[in-house]
Amino acid sequence: MSGFKDMVEADINKVFINTSEFAEAYTVIYDGVTYENIPIVLSGISEKDRHQLVSDHVQGLFLATTEMYVAASDLGGVVPKKGTKIRIIDGDTCRTFYVGSSINEMGVIRLELEVLDE
Repeated sequence: MSGFKDMVEADINKVFINTSEFAEAYTVIYDGVTYENIPIVLSGISEKDRHQLVSDHVQGLFLATTEMYVAASDLGGVVPKKGTKIRIIDGDTCRTFYVGSSINEMGVIRLELEVLDE
């Protein structure tokens, strides 16, 4: 059975999380640790109306979400926790997101990231 797991891990790193295929290199900052130039896959950012509380009078803000895929080994085996901040740096652009959900599936960490946007 370990042969299958080894094949899956090799495919993840050689195909899906590969900067020649789907991934791009970003610097990620999580929990005070900087992970420089690691390959990650970000899905397109989508915006949706956010749930407003009765006492919330701010208009024009939307909840922007994206999914991020990264090899668990590239984050030192750390799976970011729901509600924590994570920063993604692409050149001169730094975006701060909150982790909406996270899971480690066979060595790939999938994060749903959220941010309020105008």
